[in-house]
Amino acid sequence: MGVSMASEVFITCAVTGAGDTIGRSPHVPVTPDKIADAAIEAAQAGAAIAHIHVRDPETGKSARDPALYRDVMERVRASGVDVVINLTAGMGGDLVLGGTESPLPPDPDGTDMASATERLAHVAELRPEICTLDCGTMNFAAGGDYVMTNTPAMLKDMARQVRALGVRPELEVFDTGHLVFVNEMIAEGLIDAPPMIQLCMGIPYGAPDDPGTLQALVGRLPADAVWSAFSIGRRQLPYVAMAPLFGGNVRVGLEDNLFLAKGELATNGALVERARTILEAMNIRVLGPAEVRHLLNLKTPD
Repeated sequence: MGVSMASEVFITCAVTGAGDTIGRSPHVPVTPDKIADAAIEAAQAGAAIAHIHVRDPETGKSARDPALYRDVMERVRASGVDVVINLTAGMGGDLVLGGTESPLPPDPDGTDMASATERLAHVAELRPEICTLDCGTMNFAAGGDYVMTNTPAMLKDMARQVRALGVRPELEVFDTGHLVFVNEMIAEGLIDAPPMIQLCMGIPYGAPDDPGTLQALVGRLPADAVWSAFSIGRRQLPYVAMAPLFGGNVRVGLEDNLFLAKGELATNGALVERARTILEAMNIRVLGPAEVRHLLNLKTPD
């Protein structure tokens, strides 16, 4: 794929994620009403897409209960604020081994392994416009025995189900091998055009977030891909400027970064506003949700 600077870009806001971040910032939303408020706030600030995880309202830990997703979606739709809904389908692939000397059985605290159909239960019920597919297995985050588990058979089954539901998959790529698998799924007809790809940079132990690695990944993208790139932590906002230089869209939000500046905690709305300021200062037009639906050939929500 050739590299050319983008003149029009959409912003995705990942509003809460599944990580252990709620003790580090009071702005990370936990309950369905707060997650919905965060998505609405992000849309009002200029995000065309809200990427949504849900959490257990009692513990704050990651969850995949369809009722929680329904609560969030209904609140967002009832607000009258237009935003493209992107629900994670990454839950249900969490494996925590029992230690270096006794890896099996897995540690029940943190392990959540589910079938393809179970992992997509909320997608089948709610039919969001987009859902994510994490396109490979990796040692995710520094240290420990946690493995983000996504086998080729599991992912191809999920891709078939998502396609049959009429939902656009956002293909999450954390390293070069994941992109090889994305191209394989496209060649097998499992992904409709245009493929939507998210390059996830700077996450241990995936692709580092240096410009050379980003350029290498971009060079392997399908020619018709609609793609975004982001990095985590302090590199999130620099990536708002970097991704469009390579032709991509951008993602910000509290899933990936808690700070607006050194020592200054962010909100989702503030991160989107800062991203919009950076893009407009680069003479890049920020796309709205209706334009993104047309770009990605999304089904209009009921």
